[in-house]
Amino acid sequence: MHINKRNVIRKRFSAFRFPLSAFSFQLLTFCILLLAAKTSTAQIVWEDPKNSIHQFLSRQAQKGNIEITDFILPLSRKEIALNLAFLKDSIHTLSLTEQKELDFYQQEYSEFLPRTNDSASFAKKDDFGRWRFLSVNTPNYLFRGDPVINLETIQGKNKSIFKNSTGIRFWGHAGKNISFQAYFTDITENGTGIDTVKQFTNETGIVRTSNVNPDAKTLNYTELRGNLTYSWSNGSVSIGNDQLQFGYGENGRVVLSDKAPAYPFIRLDYQPLKWFRFHYAHSWLQSAIIDSNRTYAKGNSIYGSERELYVPKFMATHSFNFFPVKGLGLSIGESMVYSDRIDAGYLIPVMFFKAYDQYASRYKINSGSNGQFFLQASSRNHIPKSHVYGTLFIDEIRLSEIFNKAKSRNQIGFNLGASVTDVVFPYLTLGMEYTRINPFVYQNLIPAQTYTNQNYNLGDWIGENADRLTAWVRYNPLPRLITSIQLNYTRKGRKGSLEDQYYAEPQPSFLSGAITTQKQMLVEIKYELINQLRLNASYLKQAGIIRPQLQPKAVANEFRFGVSYGF
Repeated sequence: MHINKRNVIRKRFSAFRFPLSAFSFQLLTFCILLLAAKTSTAQIVWEDPKNSIHQFLSRQAQKGNIEITDFILPLSRKEIALNLAFLKDSIHTLSLTEQKELDFYQQEYSEFLPRTNDSASFAKKDDFGRWRFLSVNTPNYLFRGDPVINLETIQGKNKSIFKNSTGIRFWGHAGKNISFQAYFTDITENGTGIDTVKQFTNETGIVRTSNVNPDAKTLNYTELRGNLTYSWSNGSVSIGNDQLQFGYGENGRVVLSDKAPAYPFIRLDYQPLKWFRFHYAHSWLQSAIIDSNRTYAKGNSIYGSERELYVPKFMATHSFNFFPVKGLGLSIGESMVYSDRIDAGYLIPVMFFKAYDQYASRYKINSGSNGQFFLQASSRNHIPKSHVYGTLFIDEIRLSEIFNKAKSRNQIGFNLGASVTDVVFPYLTLGMEYTRINPFVYQNLIPAQTYTNQNYNLGDWIGENADRLTAWVRYNPLPRLITSIQLNYTRKGRKGSLEDQYYAEPQPSFLSGAITTQKQMLVEIKYELINQLRLNASYLKQAGIIRPQLQPKAVANEFRFGVSYGF
């Protein structure tokens, strides 16, 4: 975030850039934080944000039954289990459907329930009735593992795709403070009409295992996540490879979303007070830009004559999160995307990144980094059974000219949303959300410092100079059966040039250039038959294409049906 990109203060003393490797800094920081931590029993394993447990808990928080900090994802299984236990103690407040779902989810998060003896099992139910491929429980060790399998078909005009995935996931606890987890799956799509770029869609971006042309009939890629975590009574430190998410959003998040593929990071969470939580992460991103200065001849011509190296890219982010009263969450934070080599200043969790960038850059825009500020507010059950939220992402703003159309530089993004549950009858939820991303947000004059990873936005997938109106209806007619209808209306203007971004006065107006629009209706049905075994079906109807190069394989009507285990 630059208050004025023509007069930005940047990195002053290069002596603060130590020539240690990224891994060395990561290991050093991790060890220092471990030495500072208090010791107590508090194992942390992070849960997949796509798991339906999040919708269940979010709705319970919306009704005022629990408090949950799901504006930062992934959540820990420990926090999920504690909230399930709290609901169990006040089960009289739940409907019959909710009570059955609560029992079902407690089977999944049973590692925090009392057990009477050690156990080890293979391909059978554990002590709490949850079928597990592998489960080991001892007083000082826990290990659980499951296969990952997914079969899905996608059909539409000129589109017939079969998608299959196989892999493994495991996690566990070692002693009182250390936990571990890993997830890997290999995904293959076969057929016609395959989207090989996955850009203008809320689907997570991919890293292909081989280069393919747009008309390819086979696409292969992988998903890989893992964490090693040390935790204590009110905090944790993780070294991981995952997607970090921040804020709320039904169809995208403006600060950090799951659009970009997973990336390595160090994560610190610390809650010294009931009403205050600190979050920090330092991430290693992929710039997708070849570093010609470091590229060198490898001495043979097999698959090309050069060893290609990419420009190193990093991101540091932290936030201060406050909970003054039950149901109210307020956050303020900043992030910095920087490149070329790791900088020790951004490994200090409490450092004011913007000030450090100004201090270290010697007032030169071409020697500095790309920073942002963000604000988040969330209110649950202050209006009965409702959730009202908003996020502001500031990439650049000129505060003195904020209302001056001729000189303002309001390169911001925001969303506003609200939902209400138990409308008319139990378990019916209605919601609406508006998202707007002004021109040039997420962009930067230094290509290696755009707000992206692997060329996918870290923020909202609609990108700059666009907005989206979303409305949804969600209903659970039976336990674990989720039905929903989502309506989206999206508009997008031209991307704009760097000259316009930095020199134009007045700045190009919102939705400037040729505007393309898209209307979508998505109908979904999801059912979790047993723990981790899921059936899903969806129908997507859409009119309008947002630039053919962004949606090369979009069709008017698309049907999906799939079955998965652990996916």
